[in-house]
Amino acid sequence: MQSLSKLQRDAHEWKRRNFPNSGDLHQFLGVVEEVGELAHAILKLQQGIRGDKHVAEARDAVGDIMIFLMNFCSENGWDLREILIDTWDEVKSRDWMKYPESGGKE
Repeated sequence: MQSLSKLQRDAHEWKRRNFPNSGDLHQFLGVVEEVGELAHAILKLQQGIRGDKHVAEARDAVGDIMIFLMNFCSENGWDLREILIDTWDEVKSRDWMKYPESGGKE
């Protein structure tokens, strides 16, 4: 299995070949578009409308969101893996059940 950093590099190279004039704003707008598609799929799943095709649509939207986020990070010189690790280290230290007002952070 590829590392997240390698996937990010590969996705950015693909983006540069296919959409050379697409910068971080385009990547951000792509995230927003895909979040809308994910919301649509979740809504239809919750409503029980049109069967299980929305599971595939939701999964596809999550994957597209991640690709756009990887490219957004690449456009800004950031490593998504490092960002995730740093953020997870912060989030996992919170205890909202024990400290409902602050999560344990002052």
